[in-house]
Amino acid sequence: MNTNLFSTAFPKSQALHKAAAVGLGVVILTLASKVQVPFWPVPMTLQTLAVLMIGATAGMRLGGGTVLAWLGLGAVGAPVFATGAGLAYMAGPTGGYLAGFLLAALVVGYLADRGHGRTVVSALAMLLVGLVAIYALGLGWLSLLIGAPKAMAAGLVPFIPAEILKLALGTAILTAAWKQATR
Repeated sequence: MNTNLFSTAFPKSQALHKAAAVGLGVVILTLASKVQVPFWPVPMTLQTLAVLMIGATAGMRLGGGTVLAWLGLGAVGAPVFATGAGLAYMAGPTGGYLAGFLLAALVVGYLADRGHGRTVVSALAMLLVGLVAIYALGLGWLSLLIGAPKAMAAGLVPFIPAEILKLALGTAILTAAWKQATR
């Protein structure tokens, strides 16, 4: 039984509702990609927050499908990513983070489907697990391209303060949404 926020808010959702949710999620993720601070080799964006919230609210199947649809659009050249498009872009420095986005949406969605994310502690833990998935794949891939020390220095350390803020914001939004949905 799914107990994520989407299925709670729309218990009898039809395929059209789900398709609209995927479309809205792709738009939100694309807009989050465009809000950025240019860093090298990976820009700082709101993508991590968007991906985590999509998984946390939509669950594993719908959240994962949303991120997969967004990645598919980017793969065929649609300008949905922060600074590029196409398969060559996806194989570049941001490629691991892009793969991590899909993994994070699936993992966070899986946890959300099992009722996690309703309290501050479980929401924070769930979102942190997703963030670790993003950075594990992102740093792993970036390390292959530029070496582990440079990957840590350029692909993790500058992002830590912003990621802490995004985790706090995501936790606050998610727990507030659950309080509203269960009234």
